[in-house]
Amino acid sequence: MHLAKLKLRDFRNYRKLEAGFEPGFHLLLGRNAQGKTNLLEAVYLISTLRSFRGVGNSQIIHHGRPAFFAGGTALGQAECDVRYYWSTGQRKLTVNEKPIRRLADYLGTLRTVVFCTEDLHIVKGSAKSRRRFLDLLLTQTQPGYLGLLHRYTESLRSRNALLKRDTPDAALLESFTTELIATGGKLMAARRGLVDKLSPLVRLGYRKIAAKPEDAKMNYAPSVREDFAVELAKSRAREQRYRSTIIGPHRDEVKLSLDDKPAAQFGSEGQKRTFCIALKMAQAEYLTGIHGSPPILLIDDVMGELDAERRAGLLPLISRTGQALGQVFMTCTEENWPRELSANLHRWTVDQGTLRRS
Repeated sequence: MHLAKLKLRDFRNYRKLEAGFEPGFHLLLGRNAQGKTNLLEAVYLISTLRSFRGVGNSQIIHHGRPAFFAGGTALGQAECDVRYYWSTGQRKLTVNEKPIRRLADYLGTLRTVVFCTEDLHIVKGSAKSRRRFLDLLLTQTQPGYLGLLHRYTESLRSRNALLKRDTPDAALLESFTTELIATGGKLMAARRGLVDKLSPLVRLGYRKIAAKPEDAKMNYAPSVREDFAVELAKSRAREQRYRSTIIGPHRDEVKLSLDDKPAAQFGSEGQKRTFCIALKMAQAEYLTGIHGSPPILLIDDVMGELDAERRAGLLPLISRTGQALGQVFMTCTEENWPRELSANLHRWTVDQGTLRRS
């Protein structure tokens, strides 16, 4: 799978861009604040319809313009011409000129894995960041998971709205509770199964890039320990006090540890960074195993922050992606790009919202 063409209009600092990309390794070189990360963000947005920077689409529009356009040609088992137009009043997504109504029908058209500074939130941030990491990977690999997640979220929202009332409708509350239990049980089973498969990949990835042979582990810790229905019934008094659903998949945790100690509390900044990269390496390996072809790797100035030993551990993943006719996009400055990648690469210069081959 690779992105053969990219077209942007009024996207960040790109007023107009049209570029073609071959399979292989693409190095985006330029000074800071020229638009290198914006290009990776555009490719990721075409893949997921969201930014990896954690901002809304309104912040992506070029200053003073009413809308942005991001599109391109994705080549996988089939050729897909993707066009995405977004403004505050209109959103239009088409694939091969056919309108896409549901996100579930679109995800997987272009598969990407991004390595960026924002990844640190997975280790250092709240449990929500780790749940989002699992949910995104499940939506990319399990048909129907996104719909299941939406049904759970809607049931939870409706149930919480009822609990905020002084006298909730008992029959209606029971209806939402039944739906919550049915969808929640399936969510937890899917997350548990994914963590069981990812954890060995994370451990292996960490050992490849770590300075020391620490044991990295990933464990699923749901808020429901045994029977969701029973525990939900037992928590009814506390729910009435807090006026909210206090257990369920929306409270799940994913524990990340180094030598059996929480990575967030006991790991150094370097260890946390290494753990983040190991998680993303595991994500890429898992997607490759499921779909039979590697996802596009988007690496935002990460290699420049790693020493030679850690870079050496990440290089095999990058090399395998290139050998399998996949794609890698990496941003660097002239001063920090890794010289180990000097062979078989396409060099691009990014300067004030323009892109040209070097």
